[in-house]
Amino acid sequence: MAFGRSDRRRRSAAVEPVTLKILVAGGFGVGKTTLVGAVSEIKPLRTEERLTEAGRPVDDLDGVEAKTTTTVAMDFGRITVNEELVLYLFGTPGQDRFWFLWDELARGALGAVVLADTRRLADSFSAIDYFERRGLPFTVAVNCFDGADRYAPEAVRDALDLDPQVPVMLCDARLKDSARDVLISVVEHAMRTGTRRREPALP
Repeated sequence: MAFGRSDRRRRSAAVEPVTLKILVAGGFGVGKTTLVGAVSEIKPLRTEERLTEAGRPVDDLDGVEAKTTTTVAMDFGRITVNEELVLYLFGTPGQDRFWFLWDELARGALGAVVLADTRRLADSFSAIDYFERRGLPFTVAVNCFDGADRYAPEAVRDALDLDPQVPVMLCDARLKDSARDVLISVVEHAMRTGTRRREPALP
């Protein structure tokens, strides 16, 4: 009997999940809070505040006129991908005036999602530049808003001048399965990138 209990404890310890940190970044109003909320298995922690008239000179609402709130620190959620992998999600604030928070949020992250909106594609450049400079693997996910023009992933890649190895995919940040696929893409890309970095250089 004692052996049986010991065996069960060993099996339990063997499937202790790996926990990884993923950032969800992108421009103002691109759907970061929506994606974290759609996929999180816990009630997401949100730090949203209402947009005010005082913020209009610095918050560009062109294309997202219906937006009434904004993230001022971060969003946080969690998703269990399988019994071996748990992802902790940190949504970054989109406005330039909150960029001082990014370095802290990025510490220890495996990789990132850069959400993009084809109506405001240039808003993605800052996040892309940030992760490229720091060598943090990322996937670009085009959030397909209702009424927005649709483009093939390769057209988006060309418009953003991305390296060929950076994954680009279409998604609907409101749908759990779609958001989950984006996160899995980040993990897979980060693993491939890490493998290449560990390969010895040829003489």
